[in-house]
Amino acid sequence: MKSGYMLSAAAAVALCFTASGASAECSAENWKDCKGAPWVDGDVMETPLGSKWWPHPIWGEGDEAGSTNWYKKPAVVLRAFSMVQHGKTMKIGHAYTADMPLFGARKFSMRIPGNPTGGPFGASKLMYNDEFLATEIGQVGTQFDGLGHIGVQLGAPGDLNNMRWYNGFTAAEMGGAYGLRKLGTEKLHPIIARGILIDLAGARGVESMEAGEVATMADVRKALKRQGMENFKFQEGDAILFRYGWEKYWIVDNAKYNNGCPGVGMDVARWIAEEVKAGVTGGDTWPATDPVPGKGTKNEVPAGCIFCVHNYLQTRHGIVNQENLKLKALADAGVYTFMYVYSPVPIKGATGSIGVPVAIY
Repeated sequence: MKSGYMLSAAAAVALCFTASGASAECSAENWKDCKGAPWVDGDVMETPLGSKWWPHPIWGEGDEAGSTNWYKKPAVVLRAFSMVQHGKTMKIGHAYTADMPLFGARKFSMRIPGNPTGGPFGASKLMYNDEFLATEIGQVGTQFDGLGHIGVQLGAPGDLNNMRWYNGFTAAEMGGAYGLRKLGTEKLHPIIARGILIDLAGARGVESMEAGEVATMADVRKALKRQGMENFKFQEGDAILFRYGWEKYWIVDNAKYNNGCPGVGMDVARWIAEEVKAGVTGGDTWPATDPVPGKGTKNEVPAGCIFCVHNYLQTRHGIVNQENLKLKALADAGVYTFMYVYSPVPIKGATGSIGVPVAIY
C-alpha cells in the first residue's frame, strides 16, 4: 500500500457512505453505522466488517494456513497438473531490483561484500561470492501476502486485544519482536493450483485500465467470454489472477505505478470467496485486487472502502494474495489456464514472501 494513497484514504474514510443502504453516519469513527455497506457481512455490526469471521467455517478454530489448505487435497493438486499440455513454463513475477516500485519508505538493497567475498582457498584456488540483502522480505516486488499481513481494529486505537486478523487471532497473540507468533508464512502450504487468468484490460480493449477503476462481475464475464471461457466451471482452490494492464508502468513510470491502480469490486470479491472458494488471488498491481484512486484520477471506489477487498478476502476468508505479477506475456500467448506453482518462503513469523510464481502449461 502506498503512502500517497493512504493520505487520501484517510480523508475518504471520513466521508459518509450513502450507497447500498449504508447509514449517512458510516465513517471511520462510526463504523457500527456501516450496516449495508459493500464490505459488510451479516446483520450485526460486531466488527467493522459486520459479523465476526472466526472460527473459519471450513478450516476451523486455530487454523493458520487458510486457503493454502486446499493444496493438501490430492484432487485439487491433480486438477492443477491436468492443465499442463505442452510442457512449457513461464515466470509470472518480476525480478527484484533496487529501482522497482516500492510502498512508502520500503527499501530493497543488495550488496556483494568484498566482491568476491572470499578466497582463494587451496591448490584449486576456490573463490566464492555471497550477498547481503536488506529489505522488507515479504512486502516488496512480486510480493505474496500471508495471513498475518492484513487485519482490522475493533476496539480503541492501539488496543492489541481488539486488533483481529484471520481466524480471529489478535495482535496481542501474534506480536513478537522476532516475528509473528501466529500466522507466519511458515504455516502456509506449498501451492500447486489450477491457475486462471482473467484479462480485464484485454476485454476492455485497452493497454491498461485507469487508477480508481473498478471491474465488476460484468467485466469478469465479458473477459471470460472473450477468452472462450463463457461456460468455464471454476472450482475450490483455483488461483484467480487478474490482468489490468498496470504492469506497463513497472519501473518505466514508478510514480504512476504507485499513485493508484485499478482493481475489482466487492461483487467480484464475494464471487471469489463464496462461489469459487479460491485458493489464491493475484494481479499485476500492487494490491492485486483492490482499486485505489490516485491523485487526479477517476474514483469509482465507495467512500469508506479502504482496501476492503483485502480485508474481505484475506482477513475474513483467509485467501492468500500475490501482488505485482507479470501477466502480459501469458495474455499475449493466449494462455488463460495453467498450473500455478508457488511455495511461500517459510521465514518463521514473516508477514509475506518474495519468490517466483510459475505458470506451467
